[in-house]
Amino acid sequence: MQNIKGTYDYFGREQAIRQKVQGTLRELFGLYDFEPMETTMLNELELLTSKYAGGDEILREMYQLTDQGGRTLGLRYDLTIPFAKVIALNPGIEFPYKRYEIGKVFRDGPVKKGRLREFLQCDADVVGIAGPQAEAELMQLAVEVFRRLEIPIVLKWNNRRFLGEILSAVGVPEVDGLSVMLTLDKLAKIGSQGVLAELRQKDLSAEALLAITKLLETDNTDFGSLADRYGLTGQPGTLEILALQQLIDATGLSAACVFDPFLSRGLSFYTGTVYEIFDATGSYPSSLGGGGRYDDIIGRLVGRDDIPYPTVGISFGMESIMALLGERPVQEENSGVLIIPIGETMPQALLAAAELRNAGIRVSVDTGKRKLKKTLASASAKGTRYCLLVGESEAEQGKLRLKDMALQTEQVVTAEGAQKIIFG
Repeated sequence: MQNIKGTYDYFGREQAIRQKVQGTLRELFGLYDFEPMETTMLNELELLTSKYAGGDEILREMYQLTDQGGRTLGLRYDLTIPFAKVIALNPGIEFPYKRYEIGKVFRDGPVKKGRLREFLQCDADVVGIAGPQAEAELMQLAVEVFRRLEIPIVLKWNNRRFLGEILSAVGVPEVDGLSVMLTLDKLAKIGSQGVLAELRQKDLSAEALLAITKLLETDNTDFGSLADRYGLTGQPGTLEILALQQLIDATGLSAACVFDPFLSRGLSFYTGTVYEIFDATGSYPSSLGGGGRYDDIIGRLVGRDDIPYPTVGISFGMESIMALLGERPVQEENSGVLIIPIGETMPQALLAAAELRNAGIRVSVDTGKRKLKKTLASASAKGTRYCLLVGESEAEQGKLRLKDMALQTEQVVTAEGAQKIIFG
């Protein structure tokens, strides 16, 4: 009996870390006015394999199955396509609409640190805002999430439309644009020589290869210089970058959000801004999150390219975040209050526990089968501040013996009196 490779069970310290991260995210999503959503794990295979979905690489990793009715289905490999399906199926949703979802997704791919076959994904998406406001707000959200998690980050960003304009200017045919972008996106992983070697396999002209080589060698890669160099001033992608950069500068995000002209991300459906989040110290190589604008998916899914569905989203790499935080020492939380029945006083102990829980106090009830000295030593080791002993004399009086493990004092109190002491 063993877990399938790339799947894990979580409990104890690991689960405590996972719950802390999710709690931080849910709190911030609420503050940013995102609405929670749950989408289906099982979907029609036709939806998941749509040419408007995730691209060939992800489709190769998708889990496919057939149900008893002979229908071909698939397990969701991300939260984006199921979300687009919800919007497409519910035309009455009022825009702009902001949602978040934390849920399991499945990919039958290679397993490594931070990359599993069954893993938790967390997405936040905004539908109905065409300008850079939505991107800027998602960047604010991301920076605040990692600030609260005490993880220094750099958020690299670019615009696919702008990158496409550069490639067109250097002679890359439009039909090859996306393929070249995805190769350039590998620059940090395989280096400039690896990128050029891959580009030589794409039947590009010698002039285009030379221009891309010079682009990779240039030291000045800020978007203003690139726009001037390739005559792109006033082009749509350049204007989109300028508008977003103004918001980044005005909101104090420029320290964490850095322009990267070679970033395009691996998914095929992005149409404008893209971004990816990394550990600023460089000690953790995997991405901690990413996302971008995908304006075309929803309209195409419903066969209505004429209806605008401007959409932008961000996905937090939950497993990478958990792996990074898992290497840190974690402060054990106080385990609450322990009630210890002594003798035949379990009914009174359970009644007292119910009263304290109704007051919002976390309570554990001991079995009363161990020696009292061992029970108290165990509670102290776990960081329990208060132990409430219920002996026969306390039970007869309807009271509890409250032991303060920190001060090493004790007193007989009512349940109401215990509440006042515990709450301070």
